[in-house]
Amino acid sequence: MKALRRWVLIEIVLIHLVVLAGSVVRMTGSGMGCPDWPKCFGHLIPPTQLDELIWAPEKSFKTGQMILHEERLWVARQDVTPAEQLDLSLWKVYTKHDYALFNPFHTWTEYINRLLGALSGIPMLVIFGMIAVRTRARPAEFLLALAALLLLGFEAWLGKVVVDGNLIPGHITLHMLGALLLIGVLYLLYARLAPLSDTRLDRGTVMALLVLLALVLGQILLGTQVREAVDLLGKTSGGLPRQSWVEALPKVFFIHRSFSWLLLIGSAYLFWRARKSKWKDSRARIVLGLCVLNIGVGVVLANTGLPPALQPVHLMLAVLLFGALVRALAAERAWTALRSA
Repeated sequence: MKALRRWVLIEIVLIHLVVLAGSVVRMTGSGMGCPDWPKCFGHLIPPTQLDELIWAPEKSFKTGQMILHEERLWVARQDVTPAEQLDLSLWKVYTKHDYALFNPFHTWTEYINRLLGALSGIPMLVIFGMIAVRTRARPAEFLLALAALLLLGFEAWLGKVVVDGNLIPGHITLHMLGALLLIGVLYLLYARLAPLSDTRLDRGTVMALLVLLALVLGQILLGTQVREAVDLLGKTSGGLPRQSWVEALPKVFFIHRSFSWLLLIGSAYLFWRARKSKWKDSRARIVLGLCVLNIGVGVVLANTGLPPALQPVHLMLAVLLFGALVRALAAERAWTALRSA
């Protein structure tokens, strides 16, 4: 059982790294660094120089590999051998989108993100296999492992849809929601595999945790909408100074900012309850600390022109806060408190 829990913990860490890498991709504008999926310009290992994507008489290309020609992407219909002239009958235009740029930094940033995503599939398969062989003895754990595996597959498929659609805005928010659900399921599985805790939460503490969890989930989804608005401003601001971007953001930003006060009040209330009850207040301190730290980062973001480097920090603190709440609910027999109320 300890080995299985270690695998689940490894998977949780990897998913957090994937979320962080995805945030860095957004921060740097590298989402289309690889214009196709799952390969990158048709390569398993992407190019490092523009010259590798330009046809030349002495070059050969494998089926599916891409070139840049006349500001468009072309895909090899078959293996292409060296020739004196470019024969376009051996190539077809890539039609899933019209993005046709190459930036090695963007390409490798996106590629590393994909590598982490692919790597996260290994412990997930190990976890599912280890639990599947004992399905009858642990049916609940099997269902959680199956849900996690399906969510990971859904996230991979959605990543392809996002790339094929040239970073469809609504799908990016759905991508974030899928990652949060996956983290939640993994924490539930991790708690199920651990020895039962002697701590029993009272109903009020459980309700406070549930309300906080809903608020954090809403805040993260609102934050993705704000992030999309920031991306749009970056493309359409027409040279407007970044310090003025906050005033130009839509109402969703101000809703997002106002909700932070509810989170702070809820976290403080949870901490107060923990001090009065038998619950370990260390978990409440972690929740309150993450909340205060994240609000602080948000204040800095809003008052310094939304610096890109702080955006992944803001997101990861929110994801860690979400995970801390799920783990608290899963580990401390929260559902027993609700049933017995």
